Amino acid sequence: MSWNLTFFLNSILLGMGLAMDAFSVSVANGLAETDMKRGKQNLIAGTFGFFQAFMPMAGWVCVHTIVEHFRSFGRFIPWIALILLLYIGGKMLIEGFSNIRKGKEGEEVPLTKVTFSALMIQGIATSIDALSVGFAIAGYGWLMALVCALIVAVVTYFISLGGLHIGRTIGTRLSNKAGILGGCILIFIGLEIFITGIL
Repeated sequence: MSWNLTFFLNSILLGMGLAMDAFSVSVANGLAETDMKRGKQNLIAGTFGFFQAFMPMAGWVCVHTIVEHFRSFGRFIPWIALILLLYIGGKMLIEGFSNIRKGKEGEEVPLTKVTFSALMIQGIATSIDALSVGFAIAGYGWLMALVCALIVAVVTYFISLGGLHIGRTIGTRLSNKAGILGGCILIFIGLEIFITGIL
C-alpha cells in the first residue's frame, strides 16, 4: 500500500465502520446525561477516538510480534465486549427504573452522570473488536499504520460527538425514561458484537 488517495479513503471508511459502536454508546451517554457540558462531551468523544486508534495499533504490533498468541486471544474478544456492555447497560437500566420509581413517589430524582470508570469500560468494550483490524493493516509499515489509526481516531471523535448531541436532544424529551433506553442500547450493542464475533 502506498501513500495515495485510496489509502486515506480506506482509512476514513474504516474509521466510520469502527465508530458505529462508539456512536451508539455516545447516544446512550447523551440520553443518560442530558445536561452534559461541552468539556465532558469532548472527553467522551476523545476517549472513544483514543481507544479506536489504540486497539488497531495494538493489533498491528501483535501481528508483527506474537501473531499465534493473538489469534488464540481473538476468540475471547466478543465475550469481553458482551460482559462489559451488559454490566454498564444493566447498571443504567437499574438506575433508570429507580429514577422512574422515585419520580412517581415524589422523591427528588438525581441527575445521571457518566462516570470516568464507566467511560473507560465503554471505551474498551466498543473498541476491543478493533484489535482484529491489526490483521487488516498488517501490510502497512509502522508509520502508515499509525496514520491510519489517527484517521480512525479523528473520524470516531466527530461521530461520537454527533451521537452525544442526538442522545442529549432525545433524552431531554424522554425525561426519566432516557436512562432505560440508554441501558437497552448498550445491552443491544453488547449482544450485536457478541453474535457478530461468534458467527
